[in-house]
Amino acid sequence: MLQNMFFSAVVIIIGLVVFEIISSIDNAIVNAHVLRTLPQKYRKIFLFWGILFAVFIVRGLLPFVIIWIANPDLSIVQVFTAAFSQDSAVVESLERSKPLLLLAGGVYLFFVFLAWLFMEEKKYAFLVEGFLHRQSVWFYAISSIVTTLIVYKALSYQEIPHLALAASIGVSAFFITDGFKKNAEEKEKELQTKSNVSAWSKIIYLEVLDTSFSIDGVIGAFAFTLSIPLILIGNGIGAFVVRELTVKGIDRIAKYEYLKNGAMYSIGVLGGIMILEAFGEHFPYWLAPLNTIIILGVFLYLSIRELRQAGDLPVAN
Repeated sequence: MLQNMFFSAVVIIIGLVVFEIISSIDNAIVNAHVLRTLPQKYRKIFLFWGILFAVFIVRGLLPFVIIWIANPDLSIVQVFTAAFSQDSAVVESLERSKPLLLLAGGVYLFFVFLAWLFMEEKKYAFLVEGFLHRQSVWFYAISSIVTTLIVYKALSYQEIPHLALAASIGVSAFFITDGFKKNAEEKEKELQTKSNVSAWSKIIYLEVLDTSFSIDGVIGAFAFTLSIPLILIGNGIGAFVVRELTVKGIDRIAKYEYLKNGAMYSIGVLGGIMILEAFGEHFPYWLAPLNTIIILGVFLYLSIRELRQAGDLPVAN
C-alpha cells in the first residue's frame, strides 16, 4: 500500500515538473530577452528575488488561495491545515468542492488551448493548425458556444450548487489573464526598443509577467492531483529548472519550435479531463502525467526531425 502511494506520488511529481517546464517556456524566453538588456548586477537581483517570489510566494501560495476560493466555508488557516493533515471535516469539505475546482480550472485551460489554436502565431506542426489560425475570427463564436454548452450542462447538476458559476469563473479568469499576456507582449517590444526604461522597471515588469504565467501552471497542476504538497514539490522543481534555462540554455530550447505546440495540446487535453471529471467521469491518477509526457514526446520528436533536416540540431557543449 505504502509502496503504491510512493509510486503514484513520483509519477504525479514527474508529470507536474514536465508540465511546469513546458508551459513556462514562453515566460522563460521573454525573461531571457529582457534580461539581456540589463547589467549583470540587475540580472542577479532578478534571478535571486525572482526565484523567491515566483517559486515560494506565487507558486507556493496560489494553490492554497484557489482551494480557499472553492471552499468559502473554510478559513484560510483551515485550508493550510488541510494540506498537511487528515481532519475529516475539512477533507470532506474539500472533496465536495472538487467538481467546482475542476470545472473552473478545466474551462480556463481549455480556453487557453482554443485561444492558442485560433489566435496565436505559431510554427505549424499540422496543416489543420494553419487552417484554424486563418479562421481566427471564429474563436469568439466558438468560445461563446462552448461556454453556453458547459453552463447548460452544469445547471443540470442540481446536486452540486454553484457548478455553473464555477464555469463562468473559469471563463472570466481566462480573459483576464489573456489580457495581461497580450499587454505583456506589447510591453516586451517596448522594453527592447526604448533605451530610457530603468532597470528596476524591467525587473518589476518581469515579476508581474511571472505571476500571470504561473497561473497556467498552478491551475493545470490540479488536473494531476488535488494534493497541495505534491503540487508544491512538482511546480517548485519545474520553476527552478525554468530559471536555469533562462540563464543558461533558453536559446537552445527555443530552437525546438514544436514544443509550444505540444504544451498547448497537453493543456487542451488536461482541460478536457478536468471538465469531464467535474461532471462525474473518473480517470486513473497516471492519465494526466502520461498524457503530458506522450504529447510532449511526440512534438519533441517533430522538432528534432525538423532540426536534423535543416542541419541545425543543437549540440551539447
